[in-house]
Amino acid sequence: MTTQASPDEAKATGADIITSVCPFAANGRSLTISDSVGFVRVVARRADHVVLGIQAVGRGVSELSAGFALELEMGARLEDVAATVHAHPTQSEAFQEAALRALGVALHA
Repeated sequence: MTTQASPDEAKATGADIITSVCPFAANGRSLTISDSVGFVRVVARRADHVVLGIQAVGRGVSELSAGFALELEMGARLEDVAATVHAHPTQSEAFQEAALRALGVALHA
């Protein structure tokens, strides 16, 4: 699932970007369902941290699409995603973790 700009597409527009990935192997919900293959990646503009794109691969990512669309539509910044409560354990935490990683304050290594 790709929503808006991939890293290559964002770079092609001349944007200076930040990208960050959270693998499902680091996600509690993915581990509890014994399916930790996949990831969530966030692409943001470095200057103002506006989210330009979100990519996700793996079991259940279609359930995350509404949240991804909302973040993009509202012009969310990495800080917005990071500050939003993502219930535990859910796969949506991988989106929050990717944003936290992009900001340099990841909860999980």
